[in-house]
Amino acid sequence: MDGGAVERREEPPAGNGKGSGNGAAGTPVGRSSYGDRRLRLNPNTEHKPERYDDLQTDLDPSIFTSLERHLPPSMLEVPRDVKVQFMKEILARYLPDGERSRVQRHKEYKQRIMSGYQPLNTELYNMHPEAFFVPSFIKAINDNTEDSFRNILSEPSPGVYAFAMLQPKFCEMLLAEVENFEKWVTATKFKIMRPNTMNRYGAVLDDFGLEAMLNKLMDDFICPISRVFFSDVGGSSLDSHHGFVVEYGKDKDVELGFHVDDSEVTLNVCLGKQFSGGELFFRGIRCDTHVNSETQPEEIFDYSHVPGQALLHRGRHRHGARPTTSGQRINLLLWCRSSVFREMKKYQKDFSGWCGLCQRERKERQRQSVVATKLAFLRSGGGPLN
Repeated sequence: MDGGAVERREEPPAGNGKGSGNGAAGTPVGRSSYGDRRLRLNPNTEHKPERYDDLQTDLDPSIFTSLERHLPPSMLEVPRDVKVQFMKEILARYLPDGERSRVQRHKEYKQRIMSGYQPLNTELYNMHPEAFFVPSFIKAINDNTEDSFRNILSEPSPGVYAFAMLQPKFCEMLLAEVENFEKWVTATKFKIMRPNTMNRYGAVLDDFGLEAMLNKLMDDFICPISRVFFSDVGGSSLDSHHGFVVEYGKDKDVELGFHVDDSEVTLNVCLGKQFSGGELFFRGIRCDTHVNSETQPEEIFDYSHVPGQALLHRGRHRHGARPTTSGQRINLLLWCRSSVFREMKKYQKDFSGWCGLCQRERKERQRQSVVATKLAFLRSGGGPLN
């Protein structure tokens, strides 16, 4: 197995692109208002949520918009203030005072950046599909069927999907925007938070104004694909994200150790520039219990980056990046999360729907059960079994 023990690549403790990643799947224990009502496991995609942009809260308004789709039917027609109170009670269970303080500090941190940083390419800050994406990707999303997605996707290894996604012009603009932001950071000596605990270089895109655009990217373009291919890990209920770029090359990060992402679904797109090396290596999907288990031969897969080409995979798919031997490689990462899946996972013990080792253990139990049944039958005087 490459890299030894698997690390969990997480956001730095003080940073979070979209508020808390740990939402709810049930009402708070001990609260009486709506204590007998349960959230939907899968979002009501036909329901149009209300807007919460004007809500005075430490949390990102989009969390309330996403959570509303999971409300029980009896809550969908009540006044907005009743919905807000109900959702706040749910979120209070998963956002203790220390976490609220952290969220508030990060909100103030972003406000300091936004008050000083002047964007270079303002068109990046709103979603423009025709300018951002290649036509084949837009058509697949508009058709919104499994067949339309499979027409643009390849699956070079089970659970890893590759497809052409970004226009070269978009890659150039985003690279220039990141470079402009880093120049501002250097000139102002502003201490920024890095993307996660394993990357020393790169920038959190959510922190300097791209959060709304990336949220649109997740909701309208990644969620439709994830509902089809990653429903077993919350792909149908993605409701928050962490968006960032990572940089590899001379005087940057050179490689990335063996790890899993703090996401349910990860989008990884190479932006450029010119480089050699830096291949991703994948080594199987694992739950927390089996994250450091041995890799099976059929789970070994290496992938070479192509600018504009996207990879979509489960966050629990163990992977790493080999050294970038020359040039500079910059990738866009979008960690997509489901608060509902994270809550439901707390009450599960078997993850054989997606964990490679859980699947093998289940098959072995089934095999042993068949052998035991045959032996018992033979001992009871039954005829021979094939």
